[in-house]
Formats: sequence, C-alpha cells, structure tokens
Amino acid sequence: MTDPANESGRNMRRSAPLRVTLIGFGAIGSTVFDAFASDPADPAIAIDQIVVSPRSVMDVARKVGPAIAVASRIGDLPRVPQLAVECAGHCAIGEHVIPLLRSGVECAIVSIGAFADDALRDACDAAAAHGNVRASLLSGAVGGLDALAAAAAGGLDDVLYVGRKPVDAWRGTPADAAGMLDGIRDATTIFDGTARDTARLYPKNANVAAAVALAGVGFERTRVRLLADPAATRNTHTVRARGAFGALCVEIAASPFAQNPKTSALTAFSAIRFLRERASGRMVLAATVS
Repeated sequence: MTDPANESGRNMRRSAPLRVTLIGFGAIGSTVFDAFASDPADPAIAIDQIVVSPRSVMDVARKVGPAIAVASRIGDLPRVPQLAVECAGHCAIGEHVIPLLRSGVECAIVSIGAFADDALRDACDAAAAHGNVRASLLSGAVGGLDALAAAAAGGLDDVLYVGRKPVDAWRGTPADAAGMLDGIRDATTIFDGTARDTARLYPKNANVAAAVALAGVGFERTRVRLLADPAATRNTHTVRARGAFGALCVEIAASPFAQNPKTSALTAFSAIRFLRERASGRMVLAATVS
C-alpha cells in the first residue's frame, strides 16, 4: 500500500527539481546532459541552461532543443542558475565560475588544474566567501583522494602521480610539438616534473595531477610523470604516496572518450554522481576549494 505522506513528499520533490546550468558542452558536458535528458523517470535534476563559446551556441541549441536556454555569457541566460557545473576548461573559471560564486550561485568544478595558479585559487576562495556558497571540486578520473588527504594530515614524505595514455591522447601537447611522439614503439616518458608545471604545459591533461596535489602535498611537492604508450588502450592514473601513515598506491585504468581521448569517461561520471547525490540531499563526498 502506498503511504500518502511518502507519496506527497515524492511529488513535492518532483515539482521542484534541482536546476542545473552546464558550463561547457564538449565530451564531458554532453555526457552529463545526456545522462539526465535520457532519464525522464528521474525528474530530480533539470539541466535547463547551457553556456558555451559564441561559435557553438547555435549548434548546441539545435542539439538540445528549444526547452534548454543556450548562451555564451552567464548574463545572457534567462534565469539565475541554481547550481552550475563547469566542464569547459581552465579559462571558464575566471570567466564564468568566479562571477557566479560572487553572486551566490553554488558551483561544481571539473577543471581543477586551473588552481595551479595560486592567484586564481585565492580569487575563487574569495568569491565563494563573498557569495556565501560552496565551490566543490570534482574528483574526476582519479580515486583515493580521501585517503591521500587523510594521510597528508599525518605528514607525507612524497607523492607521485603517473599518467599513462595512448600516443594519440598526447597530440597537440608540447611532447607532440617537440616530435617526441613520432615513432614511439614502447612506453615513453614525455614529462617528468611538478604538478604546477604539468598544469602549465599540459592543461588538458592536468586535472588529475591537480586533484592529487590539492589533496596531498601541493603543486610544488607533487611529482608528475606522463607516459605515452602505444600499447595502451585506456588512460591509466596511478597515485603513489609514502608518509607517517605507511604507503599508498591507487591505480585506475579509465576508458577514454572516443571524441576526446585526452579525457577519461570517469570524469563525466563523477559529475553525474555529484549531481544525483546533491539533488537527493545525501552527503556528497567532494573536495572544496578552501
């Protein structure tokens, strides 16, 4: 038998879905959109607005239909966002996320590699404090960040992140420009340095390294090694750490997006999980900018 009180509660929740504005509609943004657009039986989340570059507005509007507002600027949207999810790249933090936070709009951020810039991170902190809202950093394609953060509280001696991807995933990067990808037959290290340098030189591949740095010992002390592997079919992320707690090793072999091999599908799934838990009112496991 249906409990009228529970049914009433469900109807109340259905009448007021969490309104989400997507910033970006590439491989990640379109996957997040499709996850909820294809599930009308779960109306707890409504992606009702999308912000993209000016050249993409008409194309995205055709794809999503007239019920979704598409604009190139936050100020051109017909409604003030309730919650914004950024998945557009580092430039979107200063252009869109910081103004939204200052105006009191909660934001979830995928492009956390941008926070290798300390000034930008401070500006994001200040904007969130001014707007009295939370900025959540999404874990993306890497796991074990909660354990790494706990270990950091007791003191860490060293942290290493190793990113191994197929050769084509590194096209358009400094390694490609230097000819390092030509004729590779075995797994080859194309970069070995700090997480901060990774964010500067490999911004489209830096979000995992940044997540590890923020959870652990920071951008200068986090060592990053990037490998191009012609035998790889997945993007493999390995985190190793040693400290007072002992030793940690976490490895994820993530399937890349076909339309963007630089990005792991798990990144979009982390955003989808965040939204579902945020809409449900359950506790959400996500780092904050502070």
